[in-house]
Amino acid sequence: MAAPFHVASEDIRVDNGHILRARVAKGGEHVDAEIDLNTVLGNENGHFAWGGEGFALSAQNITFSIEGGASVPVLRAELRKVDGELVNADVNLAERIVNDDGRLVLA
Repeated sequence: MAAPFHVASEDIRVDNGHILRARVAKGGEHVDAEIDLNTVLGNENGHFAWGGEGFALSAQNITFSIEGGASVPVLRAELRKVDGELVNADVNLAERIVNDDGRLVLA
Protein backbone atom coordinates (compact mmCIF):
# COMPACT_ATOMS: atom_id res chain seq x y z
CA MET A 1 0.00 0.00 0.00
CA ALA A 2 1.32 3.44 -0.93
CA ALA A 3 2.19 5.90 1.85
CA PRO A 4 3.22 9.57 1.86
CA PHE A 5 6.80 9.42 0.64
CA HIS A 6 8.37 11.76 3.15
CA VAL A 7 7.11 10.11 6.35
CA ALA A 8 9.65 7.28 6.51
CA SER A 9 12.32 8.61 4.15
CA GLU A 10 15.88 9.80 4.59
CA ASP A 11 18.10 12.16 2.61
CA ILE A 12 15.23 13.81 0.70
CA ARG A 13 16.48 16.28 -1.90
CA VAL A 14 15.81 17.73 -5.34
CA ASP A 15 18.75 17.56 -7.74
CA ASN A 16 19.11 19.52 -10.99
CA GLY A 17 15.97 21.48 -10.10
CA HIS A 18 13.59 18.64 -10.95
CA ILE A 19 14.80 15.19 -9.81
CA LEU A 20 13.29 14.25 -6.42
CA ARG A 21 15.54 11.72 -4.71
CA ALA A 22 15.26 10.01 -1.34
CA ARG A 23 16.08 6.87 0.56
CA VAL A 24 12.60 5.46 1.08
CA ALA A 25 11.34 2.69 3.32
CA LYS A 26 10.88 -0.73 1.75
CA GLY A 27 10.30 -3.57 4.14
CA GLY A 28 12.74 -3.13 7.00
CA GLU A 29 15.32 -1.14 5.03
CA HIS A 30 15.75 2.03 3.00
CA VAL A 31 16.35 1.99 -0.75
CA ASP A 32 17.29 4.72 -3.23
CA ALA A 33 14.37 6.09 -5.21
CA GLU A 34 13.77 9.01 -7.55
CA ILE A 35 11.13 10.62 -9.72
CA ASP A 36 11.59 13.30 -12.37
CA LEU A 37 9.23 16.06 -11.28
CA ASN A 38 9.13 17.31 -14.88
CA THR A 39 7.05 14.21 -15.70
CA VAL A 40 4.35 14.96 -13.09
CA LEU A 41 4.37 18.76 -12.60
CA GLY A 42 3.61 21.43 -15.14
CA ASN A 43 3.33 25.21 -15.13
CA GLU A 44 -0.13 26.62 -15.73
CA ASN A 45 0.29 30.35 -16.09
CA GLY A 46 2.59 30.70 -13.08
CA HIS A 47 1.14 27.92 -10.92
CA PHE A 48 2.39 24.38 -10.35
CA ALA A 49 -0.01 21.90 -11.93
CA TRP A 50 -0.13 18.22 -10.96
CA GLY A 51 -0.52 15.97 -13.98
CA GLY A 52 1.28 18.42 -16.24
CA GLU A 53 4.87 18.21 -17.31
CA GLY A 54 7.96 20.29 -17.91
CA PHE A 55 7.58 22.92 -15.16
CA ALA A 56 11.38 23.39 -14.97
CA LEU A 57 11.49 24.61 -18.57
CA SER A 58 9.75 27.83 -17.51
CA ALA A 59 11.12 28.13 -13.96
CA GLN A 60 13.92 30.02 -12.26
CA ASN A 61 15.39 29.91 -8.75
CA ILE A 62 14.08 26.42 -7.99
CA THR A 63 14.54 25.47 -4.33
CA PHE A 64 13.50 22.60 -2.12
CA SER A 65 13.13 22.48 1.66
CA ILE A 66 11.56 20.45 4.44
CA GLU A 67 9.38 22.88 6.39
CA GLY A 68 7.51 23.11 9.69
CA GLY A 69 6.83 20.70 12.50
CA ALA A 70 5.20 18.24 10.11
CA SER A 71 8.35 18.20 7.94
CA VAL A 72 6.46 19.15 4.76
CA PRO A 73 8.51 18.74 1.53
CA VAL A 74 8.03 22.02 -0.38
CA LEU A 75 9.26 22.86 -3.88
CA ARG A 76 9.48 26.59 -4.67
CA ALA A 77 10.26 28.42 -7.88
CA GLU A 78 9.64 31.49 -9.92
CA LEU A 79 7.35 30.31 -12.70
CA ARG A 80 6.82 32.19 -15.93
CA LYS A 81 3.27 33.23 -16.78
CA VAL A 82 2.03 33.31 -20.38
CA ASP A 83 2.69 37.08 -20.51
CA GLY A 84 6.35 36.45 -19.52
CA GLU A 85 6.08 37.69 -15.94
CA LEU A 86 7.82 35.57 -13.29
CA VAL A 87 5.76 34.81 -10.17
CA ASN A 88 6.60 32.96 -6.95
CA ALA A 89 4.98 29.55 -6.66
CA ASP A 90 5.22 26.59 -4.30
CA VAL A 91 3.88 23.08 -4.06
CA ASN A 92 3.74 20.51 -1.27
CA LEU A 93 5.23 17.41 -2.88
CA ALA A 94 3.56 15.17 -0.29
CA GLU A 95 0.15 16.10 -1.75
CA ARG A 96 0.56 13.61 -4.59
CA ILE A 97 3.89 11.77 -4.38
CA VAL A 98 3.90 8.51 -2.46
CA ASN A 99 6.22 5.65 -1.61
CA ASP A 100 4.88 2.56 -3.37
CA ASP A 101 7.00 -0.33 -2.10
CA GLY A 102 10.28 1.55 -2.48
CA ARG A 103 9.34 3.57 -5.57
CA LEU A 104 8.40 7.25 -5.75
CA VAL A 105 5.20 7.54 -7.78
CA LEU A 106 2.33 9.97 -8.38
CA ALA A 107 -0.79 9.00 -6.44
